[in-house]
Amino acid sequence: MCGIIAFADKTMLNKKPVLNNMMDMIKHRGPNSSGEYINDTVALGFRRLSIIDLKGGSQPILNEDGSVAIIFNGEIYNYQSIREDLLAAGHIFKTHADTEVLLHGYEEYGIDGLLKKVRGMFAFLIWDDNKQQLVGARDFFGIKPMYYYHDGDTFIVGSEIKAFLKHPKFKKELNKEALKPYMTFQYSALDETFFKNVYRIPEGHYFTLKDGDLKIQQYWDMDFKENNLSLEETIDAIDKSIEDSVNAHRISEVEVGSLLSSGVDSSYITSVLRPEHTFSIGFDNKKYHEGDAAKELADRLGLENTSDIVTEKEALNNFPLIQYHLDEPDSNPSCVPLYFLTKLAHKDVTVILSGEGADELFAGYANYGYHSHSKAVRVFGEGLKKLPKGMKYSIAHTLKKMPNFHGRLHLYEASAPAEEFFIGEARVFNEDQSAAILKPDYQQSHSVQEIVTESYKKVRHYDDEVKKMQYLDIHQFMPKDILLKADKLAMANSMELRVPFLDKEVAALAEGIPTKYLLNAENSKYALREAANRHLPKEWADREKLGFPVPIKQWLEDEPFYKEVRNLFEQEWVSEFFDQDAILDILDKTFRQESDDRRKVWTIYTFLVWYKVFFIDEELPTFVPDADKAYA
Repeated sequence: MCGIIAFADKTMLNKKPVLNNMMDMIKHRGPNSSGEYINDTVALGFRRLSIIDLKGGSQPILNEDGSVAIIFNGEIYNYQSIREDLLAAGHIFKTHADTEVLLHGYEEYGIDGLLKKVRGMFAFLIWDDNKQQLVGARDFFGIKPMYYYHDGDTFIVGSEIKAFLKHPKFKKELNKEALKPYMTFQYSALDETFFKNVYRIPEGHYFTLKDGDLKIQQYWDMDFKENNLSLEETIDAIDKSIEDSVNAHRISEVEVGSLLSSGVDSSYITSVLRPEHTFSIGFDNKKYHEGDAAKELADRLGLENTSDIVTEKEALNNFPLIQYHLDEPDSNPSCVPLYFLTKLAHKDVTVILSGEGADELFAGYANYGYHSHSKAVRVFGEGLKKLPKGMKYSIAHTLKKMPNFHGRLHLYEASAPAEEFFIGEARVFNEDQSAAILKPDYQQSHSVQEIVTESYKKVRHYDDEVKKMQYLDIHQFMPKDILLKADKLAMANSMELRVPFLDKEVAALAEGIPTKYLLNAENSKYALREAANRHLPKEWADREKLGFPVPIKQWLEDEPFYKEVRNLFEQEWVSEFFDQDAILDILDKTFRQESDDRRKVWTIYTFLVWYKVFFIDEELPTFVPDADKAYA
């Protein structure tokens, strides 16, 4: 919906020009209007993308006596019922916006009580002049971003780090500890970002800042406890839950469309929403064009589908712009099509629904233990899961030492403790490989095991290894990669992206579903697929998961792009981070097709592109069209 930025600094007398410069950096998040609240202690800035209460929803919004002010990014889907309760309690509303519901809800219920009531995606900041405190909260799953910087008397908080760069007391410095974990995870994996002293407010947390003292507190978390529903009852409950969530997520005063790929997640959402507009993207390579399958589904559902082809030139020339909008390096290849997909959708709609979160809540990833297409292997693997823990783990350790055979990985992961093999959905370099190419100053960081252990500690009492893996991804891969790119790349194109699977009511159902209904010999995400099949053409929901296929291998084997990457790898400043001979060797062998290290090359390339944008280049990147492509 918008972008928010704020800072607390009692020593800065003229805050307005600083705040305006910071707001300009996130204008793409809210091109319709801006607003500000400034006093001796704080400055709050807001950029608006108008979705609800188009005439009256400008921010900041103040309470009746002007003592409490709020700026808010997101949507509260149950705001109307909460508003009725607040009106009955005597609160006076000046707008019909969900923002003001948060404001009066904070006054009536306090921050803890308010967060128990709301349903939605949000990052908001409240200045309470009576208590002389700044309060901020981030939604349950981390759909909406919130970063902070705290150094001495200066506290900065907001939607995007790039806005911090315009604060005169912000010290722009690379966090050297972020690089090594990134090489494994493909995204910024630590709580501290790639910018030194810039941290995320974690998902499901709120903070209070009073007299320079910052306190961060958790208010919500997933808690997997199996229910006693039958399979048919589970499928019924999923379908009702998704229908309810999609209906809540369609609330808007502007048109709502949906992103559509060949997979079950976006197809399910689209089939329930039935929007006027659906959008798909592909590449100038037939193997990598999801638009064909999406168009087929849209036709069978009677929906309009708009698709486009991303050319190699278009993708690579605008990769610096994509990394700029992400704030931190992210080598997830799907960043490229997602940017162009939201750019395409922006021509027709302002709000889009998407399918993020289904894999984490409903066990859709192959790495949860679904590596074989053999029904016999899958059935045997399900049997292993039922064995006593000691026997099961012993079998896993035996399988790990055995020579490889078909089904070995599937059976190993069906019997091993999650902590031994699962570090999250993404994995590029292992730690030894990273150490071999990184310079000594960049080898000092938290180990991969230390990073994931923080999540595993919280679920050490779980007997279900799949639930452990889901919990880890919900707190690692999903908020730091999947949701971050979804928000940033949609907002880069002034689009609000909503994710109906990541609704707290859907989550309340998902955390109770037995794993046997989700990941079994039949399929991954089994119960969800069965629910989706009630809305989709026969067997559509059982299609194999593709994600966003991106032709990185073809690009790196294309001589012009290979030379461009090689030129970057050869730059003198690159020797600060990497053994250049080593990374050039990885690149050259990939180009000559002697090895397939496309993900490793892409991960190194992504970091260098990002670093160049933020620490070397003097001008910010802008969109570069392909001269050979006709634009509508």
